[in-house]
Amino acid sequence: MAFSNEDKIVNGVDEYELGDNHVASMRSSAMGGTQHDAQDMYRMGKKQELRRNFRLISIVGFVVVLQSTWESALLSAYFGLFNGGTAGVIWMTIITWLFVMAMIASLAEMASMAPTAGGQYHWVSEFAPKSFQKSLSYIVGWCCAMGWVSGIPACAQMLSGLVIGLVLLVNPEAQIGELWHVTLIMFLWLFLMIGFNIFLAQHLPLAEGIILVLHVLAFFAFLVLFWSMAERSPVEEVFTTWTNGGGWSSMGVSALVGLSTPLWCFIGPDAGAHMSEELKDASAVLPKAMMWATFFNGMFGIAMMITFVFCGGALDSVLDSATGVPVLQAVYNATGSIGGTVVMGVLLVILTFFAAVSVTASSSRQIWAFARDKGLPFSAWIEYVRPGWDIPVNALLVCLGVSLIPACINFGSDVTLNAIVSISNAALIFSYIISIGCVRLKRLRGEPLLARRWSLGKWGGVVNDFALVFLVVAFVFSFFPMTPKPAPADMNWAALMFGALGILAGITYLVSARHSYIAPVSLVKQE
Repeated sequence: MAFSNEDKIVNGVDEYELGDNHVASMRSSAMGGTQHDAQDMYRMGKKQELRRNFRLISIVGFVVVLQSTWESALLSAYFGLFNGGTAGVIWMTIITWLFVMAMIASLAEMASMAPTAGGQYHWVSEFAPKSFQKSLSYIVGWCCAMGWVSGIPACAQMLSGLVIGLVLLVNPEAQIGELWHVTLIMFLWLFLMIGFNIFLAQHLPLAEGIILVLHVLAFFAFLVLFWSMAERSPVEEVFTTWTNGGGWSSMGVSALVGLSTPLWCFIGPDAGAHMSEELKDASAVLPKAMMWATFFNGMFGIAMMITFVFCGGALDSVLDSATGVPVLQAVYNATGSIGGTVVMGVLLVILTFFAAVSVTASSSRQIWAFARDKGLPFSAWIEYVRPGWDIPVNALLVCLGVSLIPACINFGSDVTLNAIVSISNAALIFSYIISIGCVRLKRLRGEPLLARRWSLGKWGGVVNDFALVFLVVAFVFSFFPMTPKPAPADMNWAALMFGALGILAGITYLVSARHSYIAPVSLVKQE
């Protein structure tokens, strides 16, 4: 039995006839899914279009590699050290990890209820009060889309900095590092990231498994190198030295401003949810993968952060390195070998590249899912999946085009690029707040939640509360600059960009989307 070629109209939109649950089950099985996958897709009114190539290990690898927590600890420690010092960056990383576990547990439970590539905006549509289901899910959909897509040029920018740092390490006199150099290298990374996701997509699960192994091996390689070869700072100094580099009103405020480092280390745990329609037995496997990935990433990230600051990572000579990449200077100080430092630097480039590939994959699925519900301009073209390819190629091309725009602007000034990419954390945190808040509201009202195969049980309300308290604090401080009175080049433009995004989404909804956007809840089959 096959799907009918006849179309039906759902809320004014042509869609394939899904048929009964039996037909959905046959299609799901043909695409690598289970009976549970078929039931979930049928209940949500979605057609299985992407092949379910991911399994437990590969999806754990996907989330672990995407977050790259210990790598991010090495590459972004400067911000936490500037505002917080060695003690601040260590303790804030530990605290952030504990709260992030509560956050990811809340998201994992929702992913078990509704395992869909739409993620947060779909959950908001199902769990929000009825009068806000459509409008609020649309705004959250825009936040998720922009939050993820803006992470792509951010990854390309980080990779470009690593490459330039390696060149300057080998040849300090090299005339490289100007804006147009950075921009051209960003172009190269962007095309490689998109190209991998288009032409090697069928190998992505295997690649994630292999890179997961490299991720673990490289972690121990850096750990052994630092502890065996670098000079160590006194224990008391590392765990008790707080620094208010920004000159804030108190040390507590300074440490909270320094949250940008641990947030960057742990942001994006919803990535697995956006790949859920490519995961076999998603409602059971995905929550476990999200929890295990965040747990192990936290352990590795904290261990690496402690190691880095213990073994010279907080020295002024390291933070002010001519390479522009403190970790490269720290490795060189420990080994005294340019060749050895280059090898370790190349490892970081490889791992960061595959993290960027994962960010690109997750971003494209978010864009594709939102277009499927007619939430974006040109949705019909963006949502199209060519038969036989089983990947959202058009959505990937949108990610490329959107990422190239700020990269081109970088030819003139990196202030604009930094302004655009600064929205990533704030937009994603906002989507977490709204989605978890909607579930918490249902619990407070005593309303029944959807059936799920992974549940927080009686602890659900407490876990949701812990997550929301942290997320609200993180959201507020994601808008703070590093110093109270920054120059325009040092401003944190996230507030301006987030405000502009909210206004744009609101106007678009009132003008057209309230008629064209299909709230996911309107397609859900009530059983």
